[in-house]
Amino acid sequence: MRKITNDAAAAFYRGVPFKMSNTHVEVNGEEVALFLHGNCIAKRDQKNVYITMAGWCTNTTKERLKGISPVNICTKNGQLYLNGEPWDGEWIKVN
Repeated sequence: MRKITNDAAAAFYRGVPFKMSNTHVEVNGEEVALFLHGNCIAKRDQKNVYITMAGWCTNTTKERLKGISPVNICTKNGQLYLNGEPWDGEWIKVN
């Protein structure tokens, strides 16, 4: 996993702002959001974590989301999978 992904995921879970290249974390009260190229791809509050591909099924988006435990995303034969289950890439709760 790339350093930027590790650093962004750590900031996301600690709830601290982060910005590096095309990735940033914003904190708004108790909600924390992870952005890639200006698109929110993950958000969390005190209890739940949600993710989305934000319409961009790219390797970079998948890689950033893989930094968020327990997320494992892959594509097989054009189908996106989240933790081994088919996924449409729309917002989903992952914890």
